Amino acid sequence: MELTKDEEMALAGEKGEALALAYRILAAIGEATGATKLVPISWAHVSGVNYNTIGDAGVRFLEKFSEDARLAVKTTINPMGYDREKPEHLSQKFIQKQASIVHSYERIGVMPSFTCTPYEVFDIPKRGTVVSFAESNAAVYSNSLLGLRTNKESALSALASSITGKAPLSDLRLDEMRRPKVAIETQKNLLLESELDYGVLGYFAGKVIKDSSVALGGTIESSISGPQAKALSAGIGTSGSCGMFSLGDSSDCTEKIPFGKEEANKIRDELNTAYDGDIIALGSPQLGLEELTTLAKMTEGKKFDRRCMIFCSRAIHNQATKIGLTGKIEKAGGEFMCDSCTCLTPYVDKDKYDSVVTSSVKAAYYMNNSNKVKVALKDVKTIVKEYAK
Repeated sequence: MELTKDEEMALAGEKGEALALAYRILAAIGEATGATKLVPISWAHVSGVNYNTIGDAGVRFLEKFSEDARLAVKTTINPMGYDREKPEHLSQKFIQKQASIVHSYERIGVMPSFTCTPYEVFDIPKRGTVVSFAESNAAVYSNSLLGLRTNKESALSALASSITGKAPLSDLRLDEMRRPKVAIETQKNLLLESELDYGVLGYFAGKVIKDSSVALGGTIESSISGPQAKALSAGIGTSGSCGMFSLGDSSDCTEKIPFGKEEANKIRDELNTAYDGDIIALGSPQLGLEELTTLAKMTEGKKFDRRCMIFCSRAIHNQATKIGLTGKIEKAGGEFMCDSCTCLTPYVDKDKYDSVVTSSVKAAYYMNNSNKVKVALKDVKTIVKEYAK
């Protein structure tokens, strides 16, 4: 991979150790992925914000790295582990470690966005713009629907891009890698309606597709709603390395894989480990205005019969409050947990709850495998029907 003179100087440590480390990370990734050079980016979105995700080693790394690392481009960050306005009974260790992480990122200069759906909060650059997104659903969504160009970055690679303003020219930043060779063909015996249906489809696609991009053909519509696209992106991002999908025409694909009721039921059986749940957790990815509007309408005049935690960014919560959505949902018993996410949150662990009800395949995967809490996987319409009276 060719580097410019300035990049070589930075790599050699002539511009500080943080920048040298960042260039070493990008150079290693570039060599591994066959990149010919580094290219400028306009936006980085960094994961690795939740203490439950990065642990003590991550905390120490960020404390040291942030001593002299400073941003080169606009940088936003993923959700943290909890809502600082609702510490509940979380351990002091968790709260202190989380505070250290946030302080380190703020010292570097990031926007404290704490969202896994930056495409719903910030202005979107023009199509073709190169970015570096570490959050998997955001990478898939942005490549597929917004025309941005990002690989499925790691927390470290996106962080490195944030202070260099560069990323390797490889994989989904190249036209040829964005053209799918394999298609998932949805079958006539399968009805795709709810966000959960699309999440299951995405999870299946992520598991079976090894390429960077996949076509979704068969009976699937060429245009789907924002919440359906979010669920689809999250499903793909959770189960595999694929970073982009296209809808509709799959005629150019050399291989086609069927997806019908049998395949969908296998995914549901894998993720569905409980019949019922002690609590309800919605928001993985975090809920946006469209989902909150729907939820407010569904729960009007009703009350949840158990705790219902709703995860969204502070920015979305503020917008929803201005138009009266949060009050309606809270009247139905919904509790908003801002700046955090269902996945890996200490609000929901095996010491507090045996099982959780959720509509998200991503949340189901992490609850089962990381939080060690069993999952009752149901779509939002069913959740409201069964648990709100």
